[in-house]
Amino acid sequence: MRTNLTFTRLGAAAVLASAVLVAGCRQDMHDTPRYESFEANANMADGRASRELPAGTVARGQLRDDEHFYTGKVNGEFVAEFPFQVSATDMARGQDRYTVYCTPCHGQLGDGKGMVVQRGLRQAATYHQDRLRTVAPGYLYDVISNGFGAMQGYAEQVPPRDRWLIAAYIRALQLSQNAKVDDVPAADRGRLDAPPAAPGAPAAH
Repeated sequence: MRTNLTFTRLGAAAVLASAVLVAGCRQDMHDTPRYESFEANANMADGRASRELPAGTVARGQLRDDEHFYTGKVNGEFVAEFPFQVSATDMARGQDRYTVYCTPCHGQLGDGKGMVVQRGLRQAATYHQDRLRTVAPGYLYDVISNGFGAMQGYAEQVPPRDRWLIAAYIRALQLSQNAKVDDVPAADRGRLDAPPAAPGAPAAH
């Protein structure tokens, strides 16, 4: 009986010691000595725990050395040219990104009649008004990046190159809805007056 009582006491003591150790470790994890952001620190001349970054420091992946590409501006003015040549593949990418991010408000044609309007929300501006047909591409890039009026900016969701491609596709939409006969190459104008092909007939070349 004495032996069992001794083992019981030893077991209880071991459990208690373990609980104290675990509690101590857990409390240490909570109370590890450290300075929080913006906390005071009497050891520093300026009294702050947070240190200034060394001059010229740039976070990895955050170097923005091309003003034209990253802001749509040069010397504070919106640029009139795209920062790279836009290929057919690029236009397809721009259409895809436009469809994902822009059509809910601006619609497939860019006329501001997207699905949210059909659900009763405020209509977005049409891209086919005179003011927006004449703005610089850099302006379109800036609005996509930073937003305008009720529109949020999409810099967090859409990388810079894709923002330029969306701007390029918007330009294509504007042309498609406001093109004139003189904009069609002379060699192709005859096709404008050709009767529509019968269903199943091969397309004319």
